[in-house]
Amino acid sequence: MRASGPESGYESRDRIEAQAARLLARLNSDPSPQDEAEICEWVESDPRHAIAFARAEAAWEAAERLKSAAAEVNLPPLETIVSEEQQRRLSRNIMIVAAIAVLLFIVAAIVTVRTFSGVDHHETGIGRISEIALDDGSILHLNSDSAAEVRFTDHGRRVRIVKGEAAFDVAHDSARPFDVEARSAVIHAAGGAFNVRLRPSMVELTVIQGAVTVHSGDRPASQVSAGGGAVIQPRSVSLTRLDSKLIGQRTAWLEQMVELDGETIEQAASEFNRYRPTPILIGDTRVSSLRISGRFRTTGSREFLSMLQRSLPVRVVDGQDGSVMLLYRDEPRPADKGVDEQG
Repeated sequence: MRASGPESGYESRDRIEAQAARLLARLNSDPSPQDEAEICEWVESDPRHAIAFARAEAAWEAAERLKSAAAEVNLPPLETIVSEEQQRRLSRNIMIVAAIAVLLFIVAAIVTVRTFSGVDHHETGIGRISEIALDDGSILHLNSDSAAEVRFTDHGRRVRIVKGEAAFDVAHDSARPFDVEARSAVIHAAGGAFNVRLRPSMVELTVIQGAVTVHSGDRPASQVSAGGGAVIQPRSVSLTRLDSKLIGQRTAWLEQMVELDGETIEQAASEFNRYRPTPILIGDTRVSSLRISGRFRTTGSREFLSMLQRSLPVRVVDGQDGSVMLLYRDEPRPADKGVDEQG
């Protein structure tokens, strides 16, 4: 049983459903373009509004399934089982149900088209980095093997990071907020520049210029200014202060570079694997904890592998499928051996 009562600062569910019903009636009464625009605006103004309309689609699908099931039923002639008066009532009820089903179909179609049209999908393949100019003058940068959905309306600008990593140079527009969805987090910016990376267990935010506001779950909003970052999880937002060197390292990919500053070989291999169709594998645990520094092209994993063999006790073994195995080298490396240093 659901408790009822006033909800301070929010529309109640009953009020939303009542408004949805009124808008459905308007759609069924030869709506004008202005009516449709107002209905669309109401749907887009709150996710709960869209849910109320989505129920119409579910109801229509149920009606369609019921109609299909009824078509397969083989009954005797109607006059042999019901009276003439019952036939009239039954026909009237069937017409009402059919009209409702048609109405629900129209509503579902309008909601689907008006709510989900205008979404631009951008994606990069492995090893590719893209720079996309958005309609408002903002720039979306997508790292290797990343994807994002962009939807701009008259009321807002929204980007959802589907996978990977993205950076944003946001054009200032006080009338239309710029929101980035990353799993459970919503990052709100009025302008500036920031980087968002989806890691396996959290979202990593780096603010390069300006300031952003971060929401995650039911936590209060947190503000992160330039030179700051955040580790965002479903139930927590941990703010961090970043020095310029770390910010440069996190955003080196924008220059198509991988920057290492004492990372372990395991961490370094993981970074290069983001840009390789076949992986660098570690075949000996003694290799994992060795550390390396340097700046390499994202497509220059061979330069990285060559440096490993020159400076560390690491042996590189190439697989037939293009993968690479890193093994620990116990014996001194012969001076005449090496790896191909082409990227």
